[in-house]
Amino acid sequence: MKIITSEGFFTEKKNTSSTQMNEEQLDQSVLEIIKQVRKDKDVALFRYTEQFDNVKLENLLVSETEFKEAREKVDTQFIKAIQEAKQNIHTFHEAQKERSWFMESENGIVLGQKVTPLEKVGVYIPGGKAAYPSSILMNVIPAQIAGVEKIVITTPPQKNGKINPYVLVTAEEVGVTNIYKIGGAQAVAALAYGTETIEKVDKIVGPGNAFVARAKKWVYGDVAIDMIAGPSEICVVADETAPANYVAADLLSQAEHDESASAICVTTNKELAKEIKIEVEKQLEKLDRKAIAEESIEQNGRIIIANDEEDAFRVVNEIAPEHLQLMIQNPTEKVNKVKHAGAIFLGNYSPEPLGDYFAGPNHTLPTSGTARFASPLGVNDFVKKSSIIHYSQDALLEATNKIAKIANVEGLTAHANSITIRKDHPNA
Repeated sequence: MKIITSEGFFTEKKNTSSTQMNEEQLDQSVLEIIKQVRKDKDVALFRYTEQFDNVKLENLLVSETEFKEAREKVDTQFIKAIQEAKQNIHTFHEAQKERSWFMESENGIVLGQKVTPLEKVGVYIPGGKAAYPSSILMNVIPAQIAGVEKIVITTPPQKNGKINPYVLVTAEEVGVTNIYKIGGAQAVAALAYGTETIEKVDKIVGPGNAFVARAKKWVYGDVAIDMIAGPSEICVVADETAPANYVAADLLSQAEHDESASAICVTTNKELAKEIKIEVEKQLEKLDRKAIAEESIEQNGRIIIANDEEDAFRVVNEIAPEHLQLMIQNPTEKVNKVKHAGAIFLGNYSPEPLGDYFAGPNHTLPTSGTARFASPLGVNDFVKKSSIIHYSQDALLEATNKIAKIANVEGLTAHANSITIRKDHPNA
């Protein structure tokens, strides 16, 4: 894991070029998949599942029998943990719920906002390098609180043609039983445009690989999406009060996600930086996903030595990390120094996985610097808002000349006429 200065970080960031798959090639592949799914529908889904997942399916929808078999394979301790996490997530997101509102003035003007839930939502759950039952909780529960009528899940099958049992049991715990055994760009296309088996949805949410993210980008406009997520990220700001072994463990918790994941520590303490580096190397050897984490740390892991606290937060705000841990003295007093972060974890006993699984706030967060303008997934992502406008006759007549003036300045005389006709011909 490289140790660099903050000046080195800014120079490195400026000169770094993208190492991702050529976007043109990726787009060609994704657009062809979308085209084929729109054309051949279910046939294309079966074909792509066999091609990409090496699984020949007989049906796309998970059966009741498969749900029963899954529950027999899952231990009760997991179910209890999921149930408690479910409650925490529900409590947090319930506080986000917006309600319709109206305001009325004495002259007969009523203005307001009507909040309406989306009707149909598709949730994509990855199933490649790991199973993610927690993503079901984080994506489904806010949608349910918002009042979404129909929620379906798509997720890639395992080599045996089944869905991971922990994923199925978690889905059942939150009351979603419409689960389809498809992944990749083909799943996004199916949700966006519909097939014989899968109904078109209004919005697609959930994380995925580069193909899934690119497909979401291309179907956006025909259907809504949550965000275009990149590799997972963590940034830890640590001072002398932060145990080096804690910091190292937290950095590795994200590095094990994916080879492209980013794990960065910012500190003003050079000795702590050396200790963290040693701890990372030590703990790496014990990880089940050592190869993935090791490549992530080698390629994207950094310990940045800042000149002072202000410089440290300057680095943080430049990164705009998905996950930010403030493992420093009096972290609550320093939160206002953070301008850009998806989720902020305060203190030595609030590690990032706490947010991933259990605390309650959503773990679907903006990545790749998009925390500069984007927010975590929440209840508001599953509703739409309509403006309500009512003017009495007297109120409209009072405003007629002003409205007509603006319309005429814009050259929209029919707009002006729509207003003045009510003054020239009242009670017509």
